[in-house]
Amino acid sequence: MKKVLILGVGAQGSTVARRLDEMPAVGEIICSDYDEKAVSSLVKTLKKARGLRIDGNSQKDIAQAAKVVDLLVNALPLEFGRQSLEAALEAGTNYQDFAACNNILKTGSPHEDWVNGIYAMYDDYGKRFAAIDKTAVIGTGSAPGLICVLARRAVRELDSCETINMMVFEGAEARRFLPFWWSPVTALSDMQEPAVAFKNGKLVKTEPFSEPVRRKFPELGGLEVEMIEHAHDEPVYMGRNAEEFFKGAKNIYFKYGGAGVTFARPLFRAGLLSRQEEVIRGRTVVPFDVVLSHIPPAPKTHDEIKAIIDEGLISDFGAFVVEAYGKKAGKDVLADAHVIAPGLLESFEKSGLTAEMYLTGQSGFLFSKMLVEGYIRQRGLLSSDMLTDDQVDRYLDFASELGINYKIEIR
Repeated sequence: MKKVLILGVGAQGSTVARRLDEMPAVGEIICSDYDEKAVSSLVKTLKKARGLRIDGNSQKDIAQAAKVVDLLVNALPLEFGRQSLEAALEAGTNYQDFAACNNILKTGSPHEDWVNGIYAMYDDYGKRFAAIDKTAVIGTGSAPGLICVLARRAVRELDSCETINMMVFEGAEARRFLPFWWSPVTALSDMQEPAVAFKNGKLVKTEPFSEPVRRKFPELGGLEVEMIEHAHDEPVYMGRNAEEFFKGAKNIYFKYGGAGVTFARPLFRAGLLSRQEEVIRGRTVVPFDVVLSHIPPAPKTHDEIKAIIDEGLISDFGAFVVEAYGKKAGKDVLADAHVIAPGLLESFEKSGLTAEMYLTGQSGFLFSKMLVEGYIRQRGLLSSDMLTDDQVDRYLDFASELGINYKIEIR
């Protein structure tokens, strides 16, 4: 039976651990985090797990723990990516990351030059994992992750592809102050970063919160909502792989909307998401750190989620959509793909999870499952948009078993 090391037991890492605990092919799960209390709390709920305190900054500690496992799942924030990748290589094990890594190029900040860093991951780490006959898969949450798989499935309906729009609208909103249902540091980092889009066959930078579009989604009862440019990995992955996996797509966009955008946009405009030190009334502060210190963490335990629900919700809906425009039999065609997944209340009733944990955590778990059970056999480093057609179908079948379904309308 396989052993798995999970780095980070936040909302996503804990969800992966719970699902792996149910798998007959998994014999042991090592749940690790710097927060010993969080580790202990999670391990008590699992049958096959043991806890371990690990400093995510320590490649040595990660590698030592990874030497005994078949898969290392990194669910830590972006700045821990490089040392986690290096530790997996040192330990000689397979690797999975919910996102990518922003500090590959060691530019001094984990938030600088992240696009070139992702390309370096393909080139450098791809060769190094292949050399030890192991696999690394990056971008394995819901977005990136599930949305990349869905884009692959949608493009299959076309003979050629011109444009792919990926759109995520998160409408779950609690009555208590809770701007984000996932990692606040990752959310705010994405909000303040320049975004990227693949336009006319080239990656270009776009400004945060720019180029708004308005859409009506049936999942929102026909409500028209605004979607904006948002720093995400998908256009980088899919732009690089457009010819091989996306039938020559020339334009690829990621758009985001919802309560998190409404909260963060005025902070960005006021300069409060800046990571530069400022002297205010004689004290040196970093605005980003000040804001972050006032944002509660994403809920992850049953009792935390229940308390939020019991207090009441303002809204509980969302949309997760891929639009693929192209040609079919010489005609202009749109493959309009929508994920159908439980909202917050249904997710909690089904499994004690938030909707974010249900979709992102379980989408990540499915990549863990496919690695553990040998369905992903490519060696080297691949992003979640690089599965074979058979692997795409297998992934979506597994997702359906967890209540995560999709539909595609061709028009």
